[in-house]
Amino acid sequence: MRLAFMGSPAFAVPALRALAAAGHEIAAVYCQPPRPAGRGHAVRRSAVHEAAAALGLEVRTPARLRRDEAALAAFAALHLDVAVVAAYGLILPEPMLAAPRRGCLNIHASLLPRWRGAAPIQAAILAGDAESGVTIMRVDAGLDTGPMLLREAVPLTPRTTAATLHDQLAGIGARLILRALKEDPPGVAQPETGSSYAPKLTRADGVLDWTLDAATLERRVRALNPWPGTFTALSGAVLKVLAAEPAAGAGEPGVTLDDALLVGTGAGALRLARVQAPGRAPLDTAAFLRGHAVPAGTRLGR
Repeated sequence: MRLAFMGSPAFAVPALRALAAAGHEIAAVYCQPPRPAGRGHAVRRSAVHEAAAALGLEVRTPARLRRDEAALAAFAALHLDVAVVAAYGLILPEPMLAAPRRGCLNIHASLLPRWRGAAPIQAAILAGDAESGVTIMRVDAGLDTGPMLLREAVPLTPRTTAATLHDQLAGIGARLILRALKEDPPGVAQPETGSSYAPKLTRADGVLDWTLDAATLERRVRALNPWPGTFTALSGAVLKVLAAEPAAGAGEPGVTLDDALLVGTGAGALRLARVQAPGRAPLDTAAFLRGHAVPAGTRLGR
């Protein structure tokens, strides 16, 4: 089948590789343009760009699509059977949606209509959902509102992090998109109720608000791992919290209840299990405390 692949981050890479391995003709790969990243602000290509280049595929990186007549004409000239979309990062204008013979199919990391938007993986963990999954949907003019072709659920456990769920769903998405192309299942309209919006995350989302309850804070640590991470202030520096668990205890929010980083919250207490100081390696709390004493009564955060 002749197709275009449209994706940018690591989540989309397994699907691209699966499509290539299955023998589909990938006429072009669309992804976000290279951008400055990291401490040195070196210009870097997206994960999909790197994977496509390794496969010897043509890569296109338009900065925008709407009102770009040249980009729309170039897409139409590909004469596609289908376009596969996975976390591309740009909204497809209607001429693009209509150009492929079988339309545009999206690999969405949620059991639609539960979480629409940019961060469904993190949103499911933050909300304490019992399950997440992948939906293959036909793209329409709305935001993740098109008819569903295939869905597969996975349970969420108390140990699920955004990192582990990301990798699990990326693999499922790669498998499901191959099925969708082979089987061409009929679309099923999404329910009109039960949807929520998962907005794009920013670094500010990682600041821990100790007035929240311990269970909510623990989910936040898992949901924002690895990016943007979760942080709190300690002795004028930023302490990254990599793992935590609710524990017995009560006290003023943001104040340590013992000398082993048990912290009071809005309801209950949170034990910080793994942390990272600026410029240092991640450490289990016991190892961290051997070089950084944090006595009971220390205030974290603002």
